[in-house]
Amino acid sequence: MILGLILAVLISIPFHCVQAQTDKLTAFSDPSRVWGNGIERVIEDAFRQHFRTKIIGGRIMNIRMPFAMNNERCTLLETGWYFVGGGKGSPDMLWPVIERLLASDCFKEYVRVLSSGREQVIIFDMPSQTWRSSTDIFDIAAMRAGIYRGLPHRPQVLVSGRGILESDVYNYLYTIGRVGVDCSGFVWHILSHIGRQGGIDLGVLLNRELRVPRGVNPALFVGNWFFNSNSPNIIAVNDVIRNLRPADIILFRGQDGNMAHSAIIQSIDFNRGVIRYLQSTDEAPLLERGVHESFIYFDPANPGLSLTDPSLLWTKRRYSPFPGEWESPFADDGERYRASANLAAAG
Repeated sequence: MILGLILAVLISIPFHCVQAQTDKLTAFSDPSRVWGNGIERVIEDAFRQHFRTKIIGGRIMNIRMPFAMNNERCTLLETGWYFVGGGKGSPDMLWPVIERLLASDCFKEYVRVLSSGREQVIIFDMPSQTWRSSTDIFDIAAMRAGIYRGLPHRPQVLVSGRGILESDVYNYLYTIGRVGVDCSGFVWHILSHIGRQGGIDLGVLLNRELRVPRGVNPALFVGNWFFNSNSPNIIAVNDVIRNLRPADIILFRGQDGNMAHSAIIQSIDFNRGVIRYLQSTDEAPLLERGVHESFIYFDPANPGLSLTDPSLLWTKRRYSPFPGEWESPFADDGERYRASANLAAAG
């Protein structure tokens, strides 16, 4: 009896320690710990649904939902292709697809090749959803020299062979799995999540407004035409900082003056002078491509500034989706937003 009691105690201690650590981690990851129970927490909860922690190739990785927009890279082809969910899929729809991709033999071979110890060029083919590796010295030398030989539908990356990275997982999910969410699909998911917390189904309301056939995903009809300053569905807000609130949407135009991107404000700290906004885009640093957070810093003593004011610091830098591809015409989100405002005024 004594031996059995001792064994029971020895077994129960590790269990309770693990359980305590798990409970502590759960409490730590609870958005309400930082954001309370207001709308900031609701937005943060919807944001975190786009992330999963995985162990891949022996490394702990924070996998984020990729950016994905239908037919974005088919300019050189006669036919286009579509991403899973058309770029409007919810996390509940897309994560099971991603899990299957990560469990596939194709992905396992991809991990093996990237862990082979050999520097090489990975060449993705998006139309056929296939990839191959090249150890050709001329291919490697070209990439080292900054000579990019990829095409929009056939991006290329140089890898070290020393193991798979989070950016490599992103490349696979985007090009081979063709899975992710575009900017407006992401914003719509956040707004829909907010609505559900208040007992409102925005999808039903949108279906009625647009007279969408029953059973059709209303998110498929949400795009730049919807999140647009010219849309009757949008209520314009003077972009003076003191007027802004969580869940307000920031709209960006492209060089042609047409609406091209949307993001959503998660929180505004008037004491510290920080605006945190969330978005899905691939014009970002390698480890931020897809769904990510961005910040605007302002002087808390002067909340009367417009978002167009050059004194504001927008931290989000803009880069090409794959190193070597075309560069963004804007250095950062602030430059892009100011250009958008000027285009809107000129129009």
